[in-house]
Amino acid sequence: MSRIGNKVILIPQGVSASFDKGIITISGPKGSLSQEIDKVISVKIENNQISFIKNNNEQETDAKQGLYRALVANMVKGVSEGFEKSLVINGVGYKAQVNGRKIVLNLGYSHPIEIEIPSDLNVVCPSITEIKITGIDKQKVGQFASNIRDFRPVEPYHAYGVRYSDEVVIRKVGKAAGKGKK
Repeated sequence: MSRIGNKVILIPQGVSASFDKGIITISGPKGSLSQEIDKVISVKIENNQISFIKNNNEQETDAKQGLYRALVANMVKGVSEGFEKSLVINGVGYKAQVNGRKIVLNLGYSHPIEIEIPSDLNVVCPSITEIKITGIDKQKVGQFASNIRDFRPVEPYHAYGVRYSDEVVIRKVGKAAGKGKK
């Protein structure tokens, strides 16, 4: 039994939804997103609500009902409000800046790292140690943030590297912790 899949999605003001030939399309003030829905799930759109109905009672269908409900809920939120990920850079000489449609990262390597910014994402650097990524597709925003973070993940001794702004870094004590024990 899918608990998430049985919840209805409320369509906010200014957002429209349509379902045709297995593809649901959500349009709003920030843009439009589409998602293909498996034929074992039926979609019903009425009274500014979207509901997902299973066509059989198999366990796999329960999982798909919850999956598609979550994906469409993220689409509705994305076209109405959008998604944002914030990254923080910590380290001596580590910095970031946006040049046109590229982000340039100096992360302690012998060369700067240039990354092309996807056309449907916006990236700004409020300071040289902060990166804010915004967009309407939650998956693309999260994946781009993860790709940037992968260039220099946070190390636990000095907390140098790139981390999410809400990420908690568990620090380790260095060699000095073992001194004096005999």
